[in-house]
Amino acid sequence: MTKRLGIGMVGSGFNAKFHLLGMVGVRDADVLGVWSPNQKNAAETAGIAKKLGVGDAKAYASIAAMVEDPAIDAIWLSGPNHARIENVEEMVSTIERGKGTLKGVACEKPLARNVSEATRVLELVTKVGLPHGYLENQVFAPQVETGRNLLWARGAKLTGRPYLARAAEEHSGPHAPWFWQGKLQGGGVLNDMMCHSSLLVQHLLTDPTKPRSSVRPAKITAHIASLKWTRPAYSKKLAATMGSEVNYDKSPSEDFASLVIEFQTDDGYRVLGEASTSWSFVGAGLRLSAELLGPEYSMSWNSLDSGLKLFFSREVQGKAGEDLVEKQNAEMGQMPVVASEAAAYGYEAEDRHFVNVFLGREKPALTFDDGLQVVNVLMTAYMSAEQGRTLDFPPEGIDTFVPAVAKGTWKP
Repeated sequence: MTKRLGIGMVGSGFNAKFHLLGMVGVRDADVLGVWSPNQKNAAETAGIAKKLGVGDAKAYASIAAMVEDPAIDAIWLSGPNHARIENVEEMVSTIERGKGTLKGVACEKPLARNVSEATRVLELVTKVGLPHGYLENQVFAPQVETGRNLLWARGAKLTGRPYLARAAEEHSGPHAPWFWQGKLQGGGVLNDMMCHSSLLVQHLLTDPTKPRSSVRPAKITAHIASLKWTRPAYSKKLAATMGSEVNYDKSPSEDFASLVIEFQTDDGYRVLGEASTSWSFVGAGLRLSAELLGPEYSMSWNSLDSGLKLFFSREVQGKAGEDLVEKQNAEMGQMPVVASEAAAYGYEAEDRHFVNVFLGREKPALTFDDGLQVVNVLMTAYMSAEQGRTLDFPPEGIDTFVPAVAKGTWKP
């Protein structure tokens, strides 16, 4: 019988629960453990895993205890950004003490808050020879992969490579207070979500038969702004919802970011990636979109074009929720429904891939090395926005750069 992969989750929040939903469609893996600094939340998330039938999970008292358990083969890191180094250090020190062995570790985006921290994370797992995978769900979204493969196989093969990719992720704001705090999260919407979009445009522009390094960032131009949440009424609303530590009158983070990347390619063409992200988008809910354009072809994807729509009149006044779409903003009118978000957004496919990687069946499509490059792109984007100019990639000083948003000194 094929060996099953026992997975331990670090983190019990929104992202961890999405991975549990993704695991429903994954064979040969069981979620057996959950650790969170909040033991009540860890127990609740373990209960969700059992309810979904993805594993007989239990809450662990520490990351070390989870790593020490022979039933745990791999760790999924889904904790907050400011805890990343601490979490990885505990995992690695347990292995160094000979108290546990793992087949791999997968880490959610971004790998860390800045280049210095991301480099440290990579160094730690490399030191103990631990296989690693970078969790970037949008690269694995079924519509993205199907469209990319068809365009490269048919359009690019006959008429030439694509030259422009666009990607965007937009919603009305994160779930947890730490996301809104630049010092904890590492920035604002650029650090939180441009990690998706910047990698996605590179992915779309890369020939599926060639390595990602065949398309390399060369120049970066970025802009950041606070369009909504520093307006007095919304700053007050944000503090009331997220707590007094989220004070956008004094320490704001950007709620909009745009980015243009000029790539160098091995085949000598000039290709561009355009990306934008927003916490100030108000629509049905989360909207993911992507485009790829070439000489005689194009593709487009919008996650809200789901094919399923419901309508509720004013008489249907139910409680607020997210049962129709992530970051849902309304409960009446005509609403698009994403029937299986974990599959549509790529969580299921990425979880299946990394389970297969750690069972030795596939080579990783993304590693911590890719995560480190993404953080380099994000920090270069912040530097470009602060300096108001296009920068060569990577710019001098990026290894120690910390954005003004993360320092709490940014003034929109």
